[in-house]
Amino acid sequence: MADPIRILHFADLHIGMENYGRLDPGTGLNLRVVDFLRRLDEVVTYAITHEADAVLFAGDAFRTRTPSPTHQREFAQRIRRLSEAAIPTVLLVGNHDIPLMEQRASSVEIFSTLGVPHVTVADRPELVRLETRRGPLQVATVPFPVHQRLLTREQYRHMSREALDQAVSGALVDLMQQLAARADPDIPTVLLGHFSVENAHWGSERNIMVGRDVTLPLSALCDPTWDYVALGHIHQHQDLNPEHVPPVVYPGSLERVDFGEEKQPKGFCWQQVGVELPARRFCTVRVDVRAEPEPLAAVRAAVSRRPITDAVVRLVLTLTPEQEPLLRDAVLMPLLEGAFFAQINREIDRAVRDRLEGLDPESLTPEHLLKRYLLSKGKSEAELALYLEEARALFEGPEGETDQAPGE
Repeated sequence: MADPIRILHFADLHIGMENYGRLDPGTGLNLRVVDFLRRLDEVVTYAITHEADAVLFAGDAFRTRTPSPTHQREFAQRIRRLSEAAIPTVLLVGNHDIPLMEQRASSVEIFSTLGVPHVTVADRPELVRLETRRGPLQVATVPFPVHQRLLTREQYRHMSREALDQAVSGALVDLMQQLAARADPDIPTVLLGHFSVENAHWGSERNIMVGRDVTLPLSALCDPTWDYVALGHIHQHQDLNPEHVPPVVYPGSLERVDFGEEKQPKGFCWQQVGVELPARRFCTVRVDVRAEPEPLAAVRAAVSRRPITDAVVRLVLTLTPEQEPLLRDAVLMPLLEGAFFAQINREIDRAVRDRLEGLDPESLTPEHLLKRYLLSKGKSEAELALYLEEARALFEGPEGETDQAPGE
């Protein structure tokens, strides 16, 4: 397997927050804005010095939907560093980035308009493929849900607010399922979203909320398609699916907004996806020997082509009743000698078993019928003897006499 892909995941930058700050005459910026920009500088520097393969920003670049040109310039200078370092970067649109009117541009759309190299603006649900230095990465992008974009006007015109929230949540879950179905299972895949999830711990973000919020069930995000779920929107760092796969993570905001976040650690997430562990291999070897003149040789050749050493091996044979005596466990198990564990399953093609090879079922003893049934199920000689021994006690009459077939 290729080296794991290194992802830097951060969110909720909110450039423009000026709480508890004052003007810096040297830069013309509020000193609290400078705090936020310094945190972004630290994020970018870490990504470059640690050779991040991708940077995923999970939304809310600015405090407002209409940031000042100065704030846009400061943000762009930092993103340009990532672009110049050739690090694929995805900028997801959050609720603070979305304009009130759908026809207007988001606060980060300029990067897409200018075609900034290695920078992708994600303003709609889509599956984005990034080519990183350690291989391809799929990112399913889910920006902040806006009901006008998810439902037709006729659908929501007469809905109550509660019904509307449920409809938007359901539509968003459907979209994520569609993205998961389209994902290539052989490529590491991340879900990048900006929304609320049930049972998440809220912070001061509720005080600065822009737009109507929608909450999704955690179960909708625990799809095994995702190697990692990178979220934004809630300012407190938390993994909603701890010790399980996939991690469902809010990295939290980069800077504290107010005293409600006084005790919250702030930062970003450094995640590796596509990490393969040395789990015990399982190996199935299927061999159809019905047309083979030398069935044992065919099995030997098939096993030799598979990496069975130290693996849990299942040998599945398809054979005829006539071949069964030639392929007993005693001759097959030596072929699987290098396996950690081995089992043999037989699928016997009994084209005439329903006709009992022309014999009259009423002329056969119960023991004979049971033996033929067990043989049809591929039981070994040892299993056959055990079953028949147990069955004889049942076949014997009350005086110890074995039942006879009619007419005997």
